[in-house]
Amino acid sequence: MDTVVKGMLDDDPEDKKGIVLFGRDLSQIPCFRESFLYGIATGAGVGLGAFIKTSKPMLAQHIGFGTFCMTTLVYWSFCRYQWSKQRFDAQLLQDALKDKILYEGTVVEKELEQKGVLKSA
Repeated sequence: MDTVVKGMLDDDPEDKKGIVLFGRDLSQIPCFRESFLYGIATGAGVGLGAFIKTSKPMLAQHIGFGTFCMTTLVYWSFCRYQWSKQRFDAQLLQDALKDKILYEGTVVEKELEQKGVLKSA
């Protein structure tokens, strides 16, 4: 199920308490967990690979940390874009359903169906 839909269906978000940093619950930030998990795994893997290839611990550490930062930022941006897109689409659908219910059985519905804006069921 999409994260936007899960957020809308959540009954009581106060039940779950996560790590709080600067007064903000990190478990409530969309894409936070996934971004850091992918970043940590990729950074550790590339850092280990760089150490095996070069046998230079400081260089491998720098490469691993750089890879962690880049992976986290790229995945965070991509995930937040997808999340925003899903949220926007869900809001459009919700508004369309409200309009459909509002206009159902009225003259406005017939006019919109003739224009091709609404489709009859």
